[in-house]
Amino acid sequence: MQSLFVGIDVSSRSNVVCLMLPDGTRHSVFNVGNTFDGARELSGKIVKVCGQHELSSVVIGLEATGVYGDNLLCFLREDAALAALSPKLHLLNPKQISKFKDAYPELSKTDAIDAFIIADRLRFGRIPPSVYTVDYRYHALRMLTRARCAAVENLSRQKQQFMNYVFLKCSALAQDKVFSNTFGATSLAVLEAFESPDELVNMDLDQLIDFLVEKGKNRFPDPSAVAQAVQAAARGSYRLPKTVNDSVNQVLSISISSMRAVQAQIKALDIEIERQLALIPNTLLSVKGIGPVFTAGIIAEVGDVRRFPNQAALAKYAGLAWKTHQSGQFEADTTRLIQSGNRFLRAYLCEAAFALVRCDTEFRRFYDLKYREVNRHQHKRALALTARKLVRLVFRLLTDNRLYIPAAG
Repeated sequence: MQSLFVGIDVSSRSNVVCLMLPDGTRHSVFNVGNTFDGARELSGKIVKVCGQHELSSVVIGLEATGVYGDNLLCFLREDAALAALSPKLHLLNPKQISKFKDAYPELSKTDAIDAFIIADRLRFGRIPPSVYTVDYRYHALRMLTRARCAAVENLSRQKQQFMNYVFLKCSALAQDKVFSNTFGATSLAVLEAFESPDELVNMDLDQLIDFLVEKGKNRFPDPSAVAQAVQAAARGSYRLPKTVNDSVNQVLSISISSMRAVQAQIKALDIEIERQLALIPNTLLSVKGIGPVFTAGIIAEVGDVRRFPNQAALAKYAGLAWKTHQSGQFEADTTRLIQSGNRFLRAYLCEAAFALVRCDTEFRRFYDLKYREVNRHQHKRALALTARKLVRLVFRLLTDNRLYIPAAG
């Protein structure tokens, strides 16, 4: 069965298309708008060329360039005119195309050439099927889990910036960690309610104790000791000029409001993620400690696990594989993680692995073993190896569709 290969270089306004015949001959290169009418024009030309050259199928590929290709992929999959050609749709990693292009020396960088390289890469084959084209449920869930990942990264950046301003306002309070959680309700209430360290120092101790009890909802085992520690930290802090201090207070107030807004967004996403996950039956939820959010993040990126021939292929897709450096009798002891891979899947696997370290005896034992093996980068190395171990479990549970039974002990 001979196929027409269609490479598409996508941009926000237009798409450059290269049609390539089975023998590698470039049939035509043309532009269509990245609109519904442009997609219809593209479909018509594909059907026409296949009819002229008696081709029975079509293979279409484009690079993963943000959201610009999503609408086009949906259209091509649902288009009735293309259905008779059994279209195979591929969303390609840009690194695949870049490395493939290196085989063509001295090629210029133009949209037409990029579309040609994509079409030729399709012709060579050995491309795994795209999760996007298998089931829309995975794509819907993936939009939510990636949005949550972005929100968490945003919150992390805001917290780092917030701690810088806390140091400016009350340096010793940031250094001494008076509160177990700097971002807890009581800590934030202290930073919001008191304009300067002097206000804390001059406040009556009993009033400060009552304030902490109220804001902490009477959860401190010894509120008097906490109040004394807060006043001691205030006495040991720098004093800023009033003009600078007022600006710091304003920035802190805005930062607190912003963090609360992002936390509300994350909670809303968590609710919707759990609802969408219920539409995709899976056995990962049987693993105590992972929870619905991490499960959804893994499921959304993995998609149909049958597209991976083995667990090693899944690990490589997640970027949890190590380069081998060997020559002759020499083989390097230190190796690095590959730079490619799905960063969202890797992030969710690492988060899930760390959760399992706290909840599962076997994973805790494995993490501790790997942690003690080296003297540098102990946590990062142990966590990456634990996530790699989790990949094997994920692959087996999803492939066999069976529940997880933790090891005894």
